[in-house]
Amino acid sequence: MQSSRAQDRDLATWFSKIEQGEIKLPRFQRHQAWDRQRISSLIETVVSNLPLGVTLILNVGEEEPFESRFLATAPESGQKVYEHLLDGQQRLTAFWRSMHNNYESETYFLYLPEYDRRPGDSIESDSMMVYCLSRYRKKNESKLYPLWANNPESQFERGLIPVYLFRPGSNGKEKDNWVEMALPDEDYNDNNGLVGLESYKMLVNKRKELSDKITKFKEIVAHYNLPYLALPSSTPREIALKVFINMNTNSKPLSVYDIIVAQVESVAGKSLHDLQEELRIKHRNIENYFDLGQLIIYTSALIQDKIPNNKGCLEMDKKIMMDHWSDVVIGLCRMAGFLESQNLFDRSRLPTNAVLAIIAALYAEIPESGDSLGHSERLLRKYLWSSFFTDRYENSAASRGFADYVGLKKIIRKEKKDGGGVFNESEIPIFNRERHPIAEKAELLTAFWPKGETIRGRAILSVFNLLGAHDFKDGQKITRENIRTRDYHHFYPVSLLSEIDRKGMLALNCCLVSSFTNRSIGRKNPYQVITEQYNSHPPENIDYYLRSHLIPLTSLEKKSFEGIDAMVLKNELEKDYESFLNGRAELVEIAANLLCEGQIISIERVYHEMPISKSIQNLEHRVKDLELKLRHLISERLGRVAKDPFRQFVDEKTQEAARRKFYAEYKKMPALSEEEFKVFRNQLNYMTLGEYQSVICNKKTWTYFEEVFKSKPFFQKYFNQLTTLRNKIAHPNEIDEVILKDGEAAIHWFENALS
Repeated sequence: MQSSRAQDRDLATWFSKIEQGEIKLPRFQRHQAWDRQRISSLIETVVSNLPLGVTLILNVGEEEPFESRFLATAPESGQKVYEHLLDGQQRLTAFWRSMHNNYESETYFLYLPEYDRRPGDSIESDSMMVYCLSRYRKKNESKLYPLWANNPESQFERGLIPVYLFRPGSNGKEKDNWVEMALPDEDYNDNNGLVGLESYKMLVNKRKELSDKITKFKEIVAHYNLPYLALPSSTPREIALKVFINMNTNSKPLSVYDIIVAQVESVAGKSLHDLQEELRIKHRNIENYFDLGQLIIYTSALIQDKIPNNKGCLEMDKKIMMDHWSDVVIGLCRMAGFLESQNLFDRSRLPTNAVLAIIAALYAEIPESGDSLGHSERLLRKYLWSSFFTDRYENSAASRGFADYVGLKKIIRKEKKDGGGVFNESEIPIFNRERHPIAEKAELLTAFWPKGETIRGRAILSVFNLLGAHDFKDGQKITRENIRTRDYHHFYPVSLLSEIDRKGMLALNCCLVSSFTNRSIGRKNPYQVITEQYNSHPPENIDYYLRSHLIPLTSLEKKSFEGIDAMVLKNELEKDYESFLNGRAELVEIAANLLCEGQIISIERVYHEMPISKSIQNLEHRVKDLELKLRHLISERLGRVAKDPFRQFVDEKTQEAARRKFYAEYKKMPALSEEEFKVFRNQLNYMTLGEYQSVICNKKTWTYFEEVFKSKPFFQKYFNQLTTLRNKIAHPNEIDEVILKDGEAAIHWFENALS
């Protein structure tokens, strides 16, 4: 067979063939896998009219040689298939989808700095670039957020043009409509609300200039040459497969790292390969987070105040790099230790690798002990978690990271401004909460499954891991050693959620548990799982395990769905899943806000920070008021009939507990007098609500309270409900509707009795 030669084909022709269904993918090909950075780079390459390499097709004869499928989101027509795409799927799929604007959670724009009327707002680039914006939907809403990205005028004032306007084959009306909305008449109105002649001419000229600019890019895209090699239809299947494998594995161009290795050898007479291998052997945990060679050159570039990208790495002085080799080694080692302290153990679960070299380079400035270490590591925690829960590193990670590094280093060094003042943390771009707000509940609810490379999804999982993520069965805390044997477990099984048409592949539905636990749970619904665990372990332990995953316990009432009508089941499941997601999102939002301020969190602190609603606050005040009235009542009634009611009517265990509480307070408050504890009314202050119940219901004392409460069974019933509510108020996320209503009923009953 004669060797193939590359043939030219423009993108307009590729698009036409995809649209007509003439070209398909062999089913054995992997599905679309490119991340947004690679997609942005691809679009940028095309609109810049730079070469992209060749693709590979297999001509199809009478019958398709392989089972096939259409490109993602391409029309599924019944036309005859003429070609199978063996190599180039990622490029063509990414370009097709970005040009049709049908990615679910991102929109691609071309950024032109000359049109940016809001410099410094969010995009930091002096040159043309492709900008990817993360999108999300709020509950029960069809529109995409952020809302400004739906408005051509708001897009254009940021220097952004949607890349779908460059789509080959699209009609000019779509472009004209966008231009008209991007440059509306209102911007050129005179004081009377009319468009003056000169203003109108200016508007027409600006619209024409913008329209011509878009047309120019559209023509570049349509005529862009993406050449291909073609195998004839007579090619045997096994040969086609062999060529496919070779095309996808044999090509390995010289990398920036390879170039730097040669430069270091030349100027410093040292082998970077040997130094890297020595570092790898001594400190194996560093490469758990990213490619060690890349970390070395990015950290070295930052230490020399160069941007950690290919350009910055090539520009840095290789001799200085070797002179600072010990700083690089120490920085990378301390960086790995710092990440482990945050229970971040590997690259598979790291939300973004953009922070690694920055943290490593900063450790070259941080002492190993003392107050400065504590202050600096608080700053690093704030930086790390802000990178996870803001959009700062969704685009242009290298240049943004460099700007953050410069600001962080000034604070760590305690540098002074020219005027003598100190640098403020809010001046560091990533800490500007107006430009880069911390993710809110609505965004957390849409975060995708954390096994994928999504920053927000992995950030959510990282919070659970930081809190221990104890296994549901064996109770083991997550560690570097056991994380690789953990499975991504759907807390609500996908099969169960399919019955209510709800998505299960959400970060908030994910827990990392052991492979054994995951297999043993299988497709059981969460109610079965929880019931089994509460029957097998002390309830307080199971509570703790679940809390370590920030699972809202009140959304998991112990119930059974067996024998329930299908419609009732659907409604109950829908309600419970919604409650579960919302409760967990609220807890994650609390944790994220604390972490993004550099604070150290615990399970207890996150739950304690749950906001108490006004209605619950009101109930809390009413319960406290009842406690005071009960103390007065007990003191008054029993004080009439006994000289020392405390000794006569309170059991010894309760007496001793009250004394311990008093003396613990007595040691802290010198103004307290031991004589005060001899007064019965004061003694009651150190007893619990449940202990009041025991005193009132005692056989010896009930007769003194029967006039007030009438019925002992009713008293005990409502007192138990009151006590339950009182205990749950300390953990407001656990107050479900039943407890709330029972508690309110008890409050009404006691208020009437004590009125």
